[in-house]
Amino acid sequence: MNSSKKLFLDESAITALLEEMVLALHSRMSMQGIKDPVMIGIHTGGVWLARRLHKMLNVRDQLGTLEITFYRDDFTRIARNPQVHPSNLPFSVDDRHILLVDDVLQTGRTIRAAMNEIFDYGRPASILLLSLVERGCRELPIQPHVVGIRPPLKPNQHIKLTGPEPLALEIEERRAEDAA
Repeated sequence: MNSSKKLFLDESAITALLEEMVLALHSRMSMQGIKDPVMIGIHTGGVWLARRLHKMLNVRDQLGTLEITFYRDDFTRIARNPQVHPSNLPFSVDDRHILLVDDVLQTGRTIRAAMNEIFDYGRPASILLLSLVERGCRELPIQPHVVGIRPPLKPNQHIKLTGPEPLALEIEERRAEDAA
């Protein structure tokens, strides 16, 4: 497969986006009267971001992590040999306000799978979705509450968070013949 990758945002730019996201999240939580939320990151990039946001927000409870691979409706198409990590929710989700963190929101299928898994653990009071990147191509009616960036990407471009240290966003451009 012929493709080219280029750095889109480096560590310092991502840190600045996370700081903006924290400000926006504080405002939203204040408007909704949310105090003492719990945070859950979706493996893998969402966990990397959630670790940083968890510290920046001084979330009291330990960070939760979700592995949603087996909850995806397109599992058989995307995962030949998935690297599966266990989910870890060290708190009850019942009646809690959840801050759900993902790196890139595209089709909405990852978030749908994450919510299915969360509801297997209990019934939260609310779920606020935080996404570093929101790009087009939505297949499900899922929208983030807080977004770091909405880059204009071409259909043949894919954006990926690399890390965990340092974090960077890369854009991969695939040639049309490779997409077929």
